Amino acid sequence: MSDAKTRILVIAGARPNFMKVAPLLREFKRHRARFNVKLVHTGQHYDFKMSDVFFRDLGIPKPNIYLGVGSGSHAVQTAKLMVAFEKILIQEKPDWIIVVGDVNSTLACSLVASKMGVKVAHVEAGLRSFDRSMPEEINRIVTDSLSDALFVSEPSGSANLKKEGVAASKIFFVGNVMIDTLLYQMPKIDKSLILQKLNLKPKEYAILTLHRPSNVDARYALIEIYKILQETSEKIKVVYAIHPRTRKMVSAHGLDEQFNGLKNVMLIEPLGYIDFIKLVKHSRFALTDSGGIQEETTVLNVPCLTMRENTERPVTITEGTNILVGRNHRKIVRCTHQIIADKFKQGKAPKLWDGKAAQRIVDIFDNLSA
Repeated sequence: MSDAKTRILVIAGARPNFMKVAPLLREFKRHRARFNVKLVHTGQHYDFKMSDVFFRDLGIPKPNIYLGVGSGSHAVQTAKLMVAFEKILIQEKPDWIIVVGDVNSTLACSLVASKMGVKVAHVEAGLRSFDRSMPEEINRIVTDSLSDALFVSEPSGSANLKKEGVAASKIFFVGNVMIDTLLYQMPKIDKSLILQKLNLKPKEYAILTLHRPSNVDARYALIEIYKILQETSEKIKVVYAIHPRTRKMVSAHGLDEQFNGLKNVMLIEPLGYIDFIKLVKHSRFALTDSGGIQEETTVLNVPCLTMRENTERPVTITEGTNILVGRNHRKIVRCTHQIIADKFKQGKAPKLWDGKAAQRIVDIFDNLSA
């Protein structure tokens, strides 16, 4: 490779990252005369259903570098990542690394790069839940404090970073790379046969995903989820794409019989991106504690009930179809009634959520690297 090219390592570690790096890799490929870009997969998610199937669905090329760190506590995983990634930086000597989102890989790689004098760009910078009990919040704050270029998906991101003292010259409002992937993949999504496979009819079911420790680790929380499922499934069929971690906790707390006995609830394995988004697009509403689904439902104009007390994506509430419900039975039942009666709020796609965020990011890199 010519030394005149800007050398960039793009980091992906866990399933939420894959939808974000796919449009970046595609756009950088179009500008390969200027950039030498390599994909580093840290292996933070190592389960096939949670990782490889997403690479296949999204057309992400085989990673140039695979670290294979696997699971572990936050400290163990972060330490393994830092040790492995330091070797890669010494070997590859990049000008920049690009990290996305808020997983442990994002934090660990940013920390190592920053200490070694390699510039850090953070895609999806500035998002804040203001809840430091969430490990992701710590990852976001630290990564942003180390970053040399901060690419923001919604106005709250810019406002948060400025309040934290980040120079305006480092902040770029570019839109949402997750939505780039959603819009780019829509022809494939529309062709998915998952509804027929599961014998579902459009708008006659709700989709549920839960994975956050606050919702699935404690027995009392799982019992509350069970009761919510009981009540919701009396009104509408619920399709529950159950995360491996949740299935493990349900068993550990001796609740298999209760969950498996729910009559109008379909428990399914995690799906690839294409099939899952098809289910979301044609659902009556989504119940979730995921960050990305709050954004996807907003663009798909599907009501979203977020089972958390806060969100780092406030534009999905102020402009989108999202509402925070926590594990509040009454609120969930009330919202379910409103949705079924077509009396729930309408949303719209926020500014710059137009499928061109990656294009803007690469254009900015052209200037940063000039």
